Amino acid sequence: MPDARRLLIDLTIMTVVGLLLAVLGPFGSFGMPFAVRLGYWLSITLAGYALYLPATVVATRLAGRLALPEAALWVAACIVATVPMTVVAWAVDGMWQPLHLPTAQGWLARYANVLILGSAITSIFWFGRARRRPAMVEAVEPQPAPSTPTPPFLDRLPAHLGRDLIALEMEDHYVRAHTPAGSTLILMRMRDAVAELGGIDGAQVHRSWWVARGHVTGTARDGRNVRLLLTGGIEAPVARGQMEGLQAAGWIGRSTTVSSRAAIG
Repeated sequence: MPDARRLLIDLTIMTVVGLLLAVLGPFGSFGMPFAVRLGYWLSITLAGYALYLPATVVATRLAGRLALPEAALWVAACIVATVPMTVVAWAVDGMWQPLHLPTAQGWLARYANVLILGSAITSIFWFGRARRRPAMVEAVEPQPAPSTPTPPFLDRLPAHLGRDLIALEMEDHYVRAHTPAGSTLILMRMRDAVAELGGIDGAQVHRSWWVARGHVTGTARDGRNVRLLLTGGIEAPVARGQMEGLQAAGWIGRSTTVSSRAAIG
């Protein structure tokens, strides 16, 4: 799903949530006129999206890098993001009443209310994300099996990109699949994508990159950092922990091209 489409869907969801909250009028807001209440809750939900989304993206990336449970880091992200969101909620109160600094107990009560609401909405996105991935699998038409089975991941690629996979690159909740005809984003985790590539001669050379061996055209080195040069001008960083195994398998020779650009180790 392209980023612009995902953003449009997310904002539509938040608008519907804001409208529903305006109708229900929770947390003492029912006493406002409906027009004011609608503006209030739309402001709250859209501001919440702007604060909670970056926090959950960071949580997802940290989960992959630190091998920690993604759900636990999303919970931590909600707890942290609720701090600035509580300040925003206090400021938006100025739409319907004079502002005054609450007491410490008042701040804690407001923080609890914001945390409950923010966690509930974030859970909608968490479970929605979990449901979309299997739905995408079901939507793929099964291909006639050739003499050797087709790796399942290739069935996810749009027809216009072909099936000559160059590399996979991790981007937030997606993997970007590169082919000679272009690239596309597919909603799934890198480790799940790699698990569907059985039968293709390739390797995960970095936590964020999988590379097809047949598309490696050379290597580039800058100090201890090494990149694989791929078809189409793509460059994939090599994790230092993978160097020995790739050298033993003949992916990387002793002689490499010197480059001034640093790779991610």
